[in-house]
Amino acid sequence: MIEMQDVWKEYANGTHALNGISVHITKGEFVYVVGPSGAGKSTFIKLMYREERPTRGHIFVNGFNIERLKNRKIPYLRRSIGVVFQDFKLLPRLTAGENVAYALEVISTPHRHIRKRVKEVMELVGLGDKLDVLPNQLSGGEQQRVAVARALVNNPSVIIADEPTGNLDPENSWGIMKLFQRINDRGTTIVMATHNKDIVNTIRKRVIAIENGKIVRDESKGMYGYDN
Repeated sequence: MIEMQDVWKEYANGTHALNGISVHITKGEFVYVVGPSGAGKSTFIKLMYREERPTRGHIFVNGFNIERLKNRKIPYLRRSIGVVFQDFKLLPRLTAGENVAYALEVISTPHRHIRKRVKEVMELVGLGDKLDVLPNQLSGGEQQRVAVARALVNNPSVIIADEPTGNLDPENSWGIMKLFQRINDRGTTIVMATHNKDIVNTIRKRVIAIENGKIVRDESKGMYGYDN
């Protein structure tokens, strides 16, 4: 599903974010990406959905060769994956339902299918009664559930989440994690960068730990292993 082969990433300012990373993630896995701030986690995540390109090395995501992917092909990659961010990234002037629908509208999905699919995913995330509510009328936990629904609406085979509970209180964080577990149980691969020690140590999954741009641990049902 996801493979990195000797991947390096150096930014224009000379920062070496990743130094020779190799990893293989199979279909249906749930993987935490952990490590101290500045370790390279966000770069690792961004490479998967082609927000960044590797300096060298090979990356394959859901059949796409990332480093050779032409710009016009990027939307095709992103249709097959869902991305969830820490800060939700909802469009403030659109309702919750319209935010989710937008992901289908940009790929010219028929309107009759959009209405049905949006209702399905909003019910899945527990917000079937919030379709017509604006983001600023929702709690932080509800906004993140809308963001998850938006990531799910295209039936992606992979969901990539970058600190999805970072702006949430503990109760909402656990609610979002239960939702991710249900999604994973349905067969969707999930790769999640997180600083949430309690979640990683309680909901035990594969842990990939990155320090100074290198993978220092890769453990099945691993622990967080850091104080921060």
